[in-house]
Amino acid sequence: MLDLTKLTRQIQGLSQHLTEEAAASRQRLELAQKHLQVAIQRQDELVQLQQKWRDRILFANATPMEPLHTQVEIPAPSKINTVIATDGSQIAPNHHEIAYCYLINIGRVVLHYGQNKHPLLDSLPEVFYRAEDLYVSRQWGIRTEEWMSFCRTASEATVLAELAHQVRSGQIEYVPTLAMVDGSLIYWFLEQLPFDARDRILPPILQAWEQLKTAKIPIMGYLSASRNVEAMNFLRLTACSHPVPDCSSLCPNQADKVPCKLFESLRDTTLWGSQLQPGQRGPLWRSNARILDLYQGQEIYFCYVHVGTEIARIEIPRWVAEDSKLLDEALGVMLAQVQKGYGYPVAIAEAHNQAVVKGGDKARFFALLERQMIKAGLRNVGTSYKEARKRGSIA
Repeated sequence: MLDLTKLTRQIQGLSQHLTEEAAASRQRLELAQKHLQVAIQRQDELVQLQQKWRDRILFANATPMEPLHTQVEIPAPSKINTVIATDGSQIAPNHHEIAYCYLINIGRVVLHYGQNKHPLLDSLPEVFYRAEDLYVSRQWGIRTEEWMSFCRTASEATVLAELAHQVRSGQIEYVPTLAMVDGSLIYWFLEQLPFDARDRILPPILQAWEQLKTAKIPIMGYLSASRNVEAMNFLRLTACSHPVPDCSSLCPNQADKVPCKLFESLRDTTLWGSQLQPGQRGPLWRSNARILDLYQGQEIYFCYVHVGTEIARIEIPRWVAEDSKLLDEALGVMLAQVQKGYGYPVAIAEAHNQAVVKGGDKARFFALLERQMIKAGLRNVGTSYKEARKRGSIA
């Protein structure tokens, strides 16, 4: 039990710290705004430097594909449109449970607007219990719980593509359709995986994206409260005190002293929150994340959009970014989704609600499993004494 009385003094210190941090953040924002104005004037020069010294720059940075002062009003979407979304949840394996297995549950949502069609709101559960599923990741030093989350990411993309194919094949005439996922399309975790493990996760995702491209249904990653600094890191080039941004040679082992770190902790969303009005997007950027070299030409672009309640980071594949009509159409549908969801896309929220495995669902799952095991003639079926004891209290 949490003793709130003992926490009071610590909370007071936390409040003071947050006040000081807010003041420091305002100073960093003012500095970043000045460097943004410099970058607007030197954009072409900075991009050339960035590309030439890419392998010598030690911090992740993106490339602006439009003028940095871009502010585009997002057009209203067609009243007839369709939105598809998937999200996943899971029951992690536990040696103290009835059986060592795990479950992945993919929530599926298809919402039709102005078409007099019933929505799809359901989930697809799958249980993994075979040794090759439970222990395959051990050969790479990856815990089963981590591997389960990676597999869930691939399953979300595969199910999304399947839904898109069904939707497009059922449309008599063209209907603006958007496929949405919660979170980034840049799977940073893949950088840490061995090649063999990566080859089990990334190819199904890229194949699903290719199916979406064939169906001409744009896929969009929606990031709320993004902590990304790729765009801010481009501005660090204006603060470099050296003739060229050769971090490897000119600033080795000086991560805490280099002048370009003046506003490093400032997020992209903070800066673009001071530049955009509700309903506007900023410039398109191309991410230069190393992992994208393995995306087989499906580079990821992003922009920041003022959705009214926050600055959201929107990620899309290159083929969507290069089709201005399709991009405007997708952003318009996205903004309508945020408005319908009172600050967050309703399709993604519903996909999460369909996917989430609550405590009661987990208990029923293991109860069903217990009945099946007893029916199969297994003996001594039950949880460990530790697990049983933790579920009750003598206090």
